Order: sequence, then structure tokens, then C-alpha cells
Amino acid sequence: MEFRFQGHVHVLAMYNEGARRDGETSIDGLSPSKIRNFAKKLTFIPAGCGYREQLETAASTCLTFLYLDPTVLRNDGHADYTPRVHFEDAVVWETAAKLKSAIEAGQAKKAPYLSALSNVLAFELSRFDDIPVRDAALNRGGLASWQKRAVVSYIEQHLGKQICLVSLAERARLSQHHFCRAFKQSFGVPPHRYHVQRRIEQAKLLLADRAISITDIGLTLGYSQSSSFSVAFRKLTGWTPTEYRREFE
Repeated sequence: MEFRFQGHVHVLAMYNEGARRDGETSIDGLSPSKIRNFAKKLTFIPAGCGYREQLETAASTCLTFLYLDPTVLRNDGHADYTPRVHFEDAVVWETAAKLKSAIEAGQAKKAPYLSALSNVLAFELSRFDDIPVRDAALNRGGLASWQKRAVVSYIEQHLGKQICLVSLAERARLSQHHFCRAFKQSFGVPPHRYHVQRRIEQAKLLLADRAISITDIGLTLGYSQSSSFSVAFRKLTGWTPTEYRREFE
């Protein structure tokens, strides 16, 4: 099998299962990958990048291609997308799987829900890149790739809890002072603000389910009062949770 693509949209390839005897995966600007077993791997092709996939399969193979239109993604102009070949990211996979399932289940009419999922996926794809040159620059002041993965994974696992700076710094093996500076250089915002942003992105997905009350969503994400959740949500989105939920009607 052979796939080629280059266009004005981002593409995320999900390798649900499969392996190959021969062939390679290549994206403009990156070294080709000839990995044999690519089950549960992901490949991301930013808009404008050329992509080519050659597969002489050695096992049952299933790929899913998700297309994200930059023109309809919120705040896409501020995102930094980097091509990545055959990477693993549990957070990205989970969100992509939700979007895939929603589309396959015929939920196209639930446009706000699909839009929310797409924007969360786009945000997660722009969290960090793995280009060696960029890593070298980050090592001079920002976090290395392994540090970003460790910190982001911890934050994702504790969205509904308060996270102390000490815990994050320990996972990056840095002092608190050095960690704060490196984190902001890598992500553009301080650790606390990043944590809040991820909470609100998760809230958008939960608000699509009208069976969950807004109060319960706030509690799930660590807000002890509905008012504090509403203030945080409006500060980042410009809408109250109630106004945002109406978009799903």
C-alpha cells in the first residue's frame, strides 16, 4: 500500500494495528522511519508538509486518518505544529480515539462536540515537538523532551487536583526556580496557567454531555464552587459554562 498527501489541513494518522515487512514513512524535513511494528503509533503531518507512506504489510493493518482544518481551529494561529513520525502519546491517542468514535457513530450533527474534540486534539498536538535542533535550543533554557513528557503526563493525570510546584519540579529533576523559567520558555505560560488551560479544555468536552451538571463538572476538575469554575472558564473562553453548553443544543 502507498499513501501520499500534502495539503492545507493537518493530518493525524492512527496506526490501530499492523506491521510491515518493508517500506518507510517519510515527512518533509524528517528522516524516514522504517519501523516494523507500528501498532498504536501516531504520525502527525502539519498543513503544507509532504507525506508518503509505503507499506508491504506483514500482518493485518488498520490506519485511521483524521483531518484538522487550521482555519476552523480556535487560536490555531498561535499554535506551533511540528511533524512527528511514529510517536506514542497516550493523551493524544485517547482524544483522537474519541473523535474517531464520534465520527463513526454518525454524530456529525453534534458539531459543537466534534469541534471541541478537534480543538483539544489540536492543542495536544501543539504541546511539544521532538525536533533535535529545537531540543538543543530548549536545553539551553527550556525543558528537554523527556522532561516535558513527564510533566505533561503528571498534569493530565491530576487535572482535578491541586498540583504543587515541588511535585512538577521533581519530575523534571530541577529546582523550583529553574523549572518555572524552563517551563514557561517551553510552553509559553507558567505551570499553573497551563494546568488551568488543560482543565478548561477538559471542561469543554464534559459540557457536551448534558447528563452531567455544571456543578459536578466544576467539582470533577477541582473547583470547590461553581462560581470559581465559571470565572475560570469565562476568563479563558469568553463564555460562561452555561453559555458554552447552549452551543450544543
